[in-house]
Amino acid sequence: MHLNYKNTMEEQRDDSYGHVLKYTSVFGGVQGLNILVSLVRNKIVAMLLGPEGMGLASLFQTTVNFISQSTNLGVSFSAVRNVSELFDTGDEARIAHFIKVVRAWSLLTGLVGMLLCILIGPMLSNLTFSWGNHTLHFVLLSPLVALLAVTGGETAILKGARQLKSLAVIQVYGMLSALVIAIPIYYFFGQSGIVPVMVLMGLTMLLLTIQRSYRLYPLHLTGSKGILGEGMGMVRLGVAFTLAGVLGSGAEFIIRTYLNNVADLKTVGLYNTGYILTMTYAGLVFSAMETDFFPRLSAVNSQWQNCNDIINKQIEVSLLLISPMLVAAQFAIPFVIPILFTTKFMPVVDMVRILLLAIYLRAIKLPISYLPLAKGDSLSYLFLEAVYDILVVLLVIWGYSHWQLLGTGVAITISAVFDNFMIMGYSYLKFHYRPTASVLGYSLLHLSLGVVAFLLATFTDGWQWWIGGLLVFIMTTVATLYTFYHKVALWNKLMSNLKRRFSRHA
Repeated sequence: MHLNYKNTMEEQRDDSYGHVLKYTSVFGGVQGLNILVSLVRNKIVAMLLGPEGMGLASLFQTTVNFISQSTNLGVSFSAVRNVSELFDTGDEARIAHFIKVVRAWSLLTGLVGMLLCILIGPMLSNLTFSWGNHTLHFVLLSPLVALLAVTGGETAILKGARQLKSLAVIQVYGMLSALVIAIPIYYFFGQSGIVPVMVLMGLTMLLLTIQRSYRLYPLHLTGSKGILGEGMGMVRLGVAFTLAGVLGSGAEFIIRTYLNNVADLKTVGLYNTGYILTMTYAGLVFSAMETDFFPRLSAVNSQWQNCNDIINKQIEVSLLLISPMLVAAQFAIPFVIPILFTTKFMPVVDMVRILLLAIYLRAIKLPISYLPLAKGDSLSYLFLEAVYDILVVLLVIWGYSHWQLLGTGVAITISAVFDNFMIMGYSYLKFHYRPTASVLGYSLLHLSLGVVAFLLATFTDGWQWWIGGLLVFIMTTVATLYTFYHKVALWNKLMSNLKRRFSRHA
């Protein structure tokens, strides 16, 4: 193993706006490429499977995620903090040894999860579906639980070792592989191909990940006796993360099961489509959070002023980058949905528009929500996640009973408002987090522009719709560029990135 440790450490200590913008741009660019590939895949899959088939795939995926989150002990997340701290010491022997610990726990939790999925297959079938026996489907999906656990452990190793470029490459190849795998199978087998596609995609992601991680830290089976006991500190933090993940996956499981029982698979497919569309937009900016932001925050977790600085800069950059996209999306979504899917998915337009407002709130709260984990305060993290998950389930059930799909969007957005106030207030009292005046100002400005865009897109038409949309988009873009220019270093970094990209294509 040969790492340019000195250069990597210098990048780690760079907590400037430029650093945040650099890695937000890197992973945002990766997500942009992924979206372009998804345009093709989603369109073809939607034509081949329809809303019902996509609803069925959503139920299977949600259930597998629930089993995975319930059994992986949070190794894929908690290991990042431990590997990151060891990486900062530069002690390669200790790093290599701890990686054995991570791999041992990943394999163990994967096998346990696979066995559990097989054993409770009949129960999962009864809970998830009101028709037919789907036990065999869950038995066949059980290897995917093991694949996810092992892939998660290897990904945590790459994140902790700051292998950001490798992670970006894996994402790109993973998306291209999903395209190659899914389309021919769905074409020939239709809904019967959903389970094979899910398992093959899980296997592909594992192979892509270990190809990178094993080259960095080769697999060694010697000296592994009694190694599981050495990972108990990682597991203790991971258990809280697991419980939070169980609650999160359980909340989505309950919501989709509820929709399937009170409505039908088509409704589940529409709900899932609206949810994915909004999370895709969020992914443009937020994909760098766990990969780059969390290791940097963990490295300074005992220095509250540095924590505040890192968090506030991440919020500012996230808001500035995402706001113009969200305003444009409010007006583009009626044209985008038929392109991405089919006209059968048009009922999700209003749901998506209100969910776009929740993404502003997600940009603000997400960096703060990593603070308990960075400090190793698992109980605080678990408490905050539990309150949100319970609230979102109750509100979605209430919202759908009153306004169907639109009500689910209203419910998730209301939950996001409550979640923001709760996390910010808790972190203010518990961890001494203090938002800067610029964070508060940017939040108020861009959220207000987002609300105006939502109102114009929803309640106007004709020339008012077009002129109003254009004006609010120009205002948002000007506000963003003015802020970049005001922060000279950030503006220079942005211009440098743009010039470099244009020169590559010249």
